[in-house]
Amino acid sequence: MQTTSDALDILCRGCEKVLSPDDLRAKLGENRPLRVKLGVDPTAPDIHLGHSISLSKLREFQDLGHEAILIIGDFTAMIGDPSGRSVTRPQLTHEQVLSNAKSYQEQAFKILSRERSKIVFNGEWFEAMSFDEVIKLNSRVTLQQMLVREDFRDRLDRGQPIRAHEIQYPIMQGWDSVKIRADVELGGTDQLFNIMVGRDLQREEGMPQQVAMVMPILEGLDGKQKMSKSLGNYVALNESAHDMFGKIMSISDELMVRYYQILLKETLPADAHPMEAKKALAQRVAARFHTAEEAQAARTDFETRFSKKDLDHADLPAYTPGEARDFLSLVVEAYAKCFGIAKSRSDARRLLEGGSVQWKGEKIGDVKAVLAGGEAGVLRLDKTRAVRIG
Repeated sequence: MQTTSDALDILCRGCEKVLSPDDLRAKLGENRPLRVKLGVDPTAPDIHLGHSISLSKLREFQDLGHEAILIIGDFTAMIGDPSGRSVTRPQLTHEQVLSNAKSYQEQAFKILSRERSKIVFNGEWFEAMSFDEVIKLNSRVTLQQMLVREDFRDRLDRGQPIRAHEIQYPIMQGWDSVKIRADVELGGTDQLFNIMVGRDLQREEGMPQQVAMVMPILEGLDGKQKMSKSLGNYVALNESAHDMFGKIMSISDELMVRYYQILLKETLPADAHPMEAKKALAQRVAARFHTAEEAQAARTDFETRFSKKDLDHADLPAYTPGEARDFLSLVVEAYAKCFGIAKSRSDARRLLEGGSVQWKGEKIGDVKAVLAGGEAGVLRLDKTRAVRIG
């Protein structure tokens, strides 16, 4: 049995902010299963490593005997969460959202215990609301409150539009907390405003306010923006161990330090060899979502391809060039078609000029170089990716 103090230490570990630890301690001291909420909007079919951070925290609550409530935002997803967005999200149909939701649930159970999870669709209550009830709910929040949000304020300052439906999002997320009587809500740091709206609405309903527990945002593979499928800088949970390993090996040494902190909750030793540390990180992450054997096989294949310079015998993605034959265009196309990574021509130019791009083992430094028609061989894009042409 965990003491309240032990449980508090476990649950607060790795959080960016908890509002407040004293409130969480008091709730844990009630000696009952807490109702712990995590909302996800199935705006795309994949869950990635960035999502895994809050899901892993929810699993910790499960392991301590608490009730995990995963809210599938089938209605909120049609709006699209404006948190951290500089432009309005494209709207989805309900059918698209429900299709994505099936995939989301299966991937979430790579982390959560299926038996100890409760899945709730927020369409259960929003679909039943009359327009009169929507108006009454909106009357509880002021426009000034909404415009305190940094992302909304930034868009106003830049003269970019904020659509009226986007202002509904925090209200709807907050009402979810009222409907399920959440004791705790989890989310990324960009969700803090929305979670606090939930606390306000719970107070107005005369119920105890939920504890806000926000997790750090995981940067994507580019190390610049948060991990996002739309930005092409993600590692999906349903990718093969081979692809997971290869993608993680592509991150910078600086970003690797942060991945150790956020994904493994460890501090990378200062004297660690960067390449060996990165291989260990990639292998451990791949093993978490696959098997130890698959993760080891991915590492062995990577070492065959890159550490041993034996690309000719490695299992590489096949790539058939389009009409463009210049290496600059080939690099951009190969990243997109074989790895789902968006690279600009400027990115490709830097790779070429830096000596990263190789054709049949020879560096291609000339940005105007062209692939001869009918040639077959291995095109190395960078230190962790290569494709087979022909």
